[in-house]
Amino acid sequence: MPTAPTTETNNSDLNITIDLNVIDDLSMNIDGTVQTFLIPVYERFPILAHTFLDIPLLNLFAAIAVFLFFLGLRRFFTYIFIGTMHKLARLTNNYYDDKIISALKGPIRFAFIIVGLHLFFALIFKETTFVKNMLNTLVIFNIFWAFISLAEALRSVFHLATEKFNPDLAQEMGNFILKIVKVLIGAIGLGAMLQIWGINVTALVASLGLGGLAFALAAKDTASNLFGSFSLLADKSIRIGEWIKVGNVEGTVEDIGMRTTKIRSFEKSLITVPNQIVSNSPIENFSRRGVRRIKMRIGVTYDTTSEQMNAIVQEIRDMLHSHEKISQKETLLVNFESFGDSALNIFIYTFTNTANWERYLNIREDIHLKIMKIVEDNGSAFAFPSQSIYVEQMPEENVL
Repeated sequence: MPTAPTTETNNSDLNITIDLNVIDDLSMNIDGTVQTFLIPVYERFPILAHTFLDIPLLNLFAAIAVFLFFLGLRRFFTYIFIGTMHKLARLTNNYYDDKIISALKGPIRFAFIIVGLHLFFALIFKETTFVKNMLNTLVIFNIFWAFISLAEALRSVFHLATEKFNPDLAQEMGNFILKIVKVLIGAIGLGAMLQIWGINVTALVASLGLGGLAFALAAKDTASNLFGSFSLLADKSIRIGEWIKVGNVEGTVEDIGMRTTKIRSFEKSLITVPNQIVSNSPIENFSRRGVRRIKMRIGVTYDTTSEQMNAIVQEIRDMLHSHEKISQKETLLVNFESFGDSALNIFIYTFTNTANWERYLNIREDIHLKIMKIVEDNGSAFAFPSQSIYVEQMPEENVL
């Protein structure tokens, strides 16, 4: 039979231990009620009082039935109650109610399992101190799981809060603060779970001071990565979604964490780089470019006349100056550059007005096609590597 929740406090100079017992409150004495109904059954069917593994058969059957009942209740609650709440949430203009319901779905479902386990062990008279501590630990875990899930569901709230201080880094700062909040919630939950098992958290934290130096040395890299994340956010070097290159790593920033930065390469592999390396390495941020360069050399055949060459160069220059997708604020060069081994080389140097890769490729393609038409319209052609061999006629020998 369950006992009422108890709180035991032992006070010494620096030793305070609190016995947390919350599982009994959740069960609402259902096991006692079930046991009351079992008494008349025992009186009518004494054979059910026989034991299996020191457990009365009727109690074993009742424990299994109650546990299965709570599993069914869990399923009913999930599909009926939570499903109805989701439908009601969709009728509102509030963005967060649906997020909160989804966040609490897992912890609520797990709570039915915990209560079912508690009743199962109580009805088979096996709820020892160890089992009760285990169940109380699961309850605390479930509570703090709900807190962490709620914090994750309210991620956009952190973004809105940080946007008031720094709109440019609202997402990165919001994610960083959210991670700190989740770590603090997890640490408090861990302390509560340790308290259940009789571990004095205050004394444990105090004892860490004795090994503080060793801990600091062991956590040196972690501390460096943490300060690296601070410097990245303070310098505004990178943002989530930007295309960067750090050392040999190139890709799109997916997350800036407390310890690492996650970069998605263009081969779709996820690369995790310690923040210490990112903050201390040259960062090439391609997304910060407002323009993108087009640099090429084209070669026309050697039978192109000077008039044709002059017309080709001038028409390409005019085409680029009038092109709406070419930045007119940047350097624009089109010149007959050199006499190559097998071609007359024209040098083209300009910038598109976008840094977006897809739009850049479309603009570059359009430029290529226009250049081809200009060369063709002027009666010239593109050269390709070739060699010409000239053979002089040898004088005829006099035959005597």
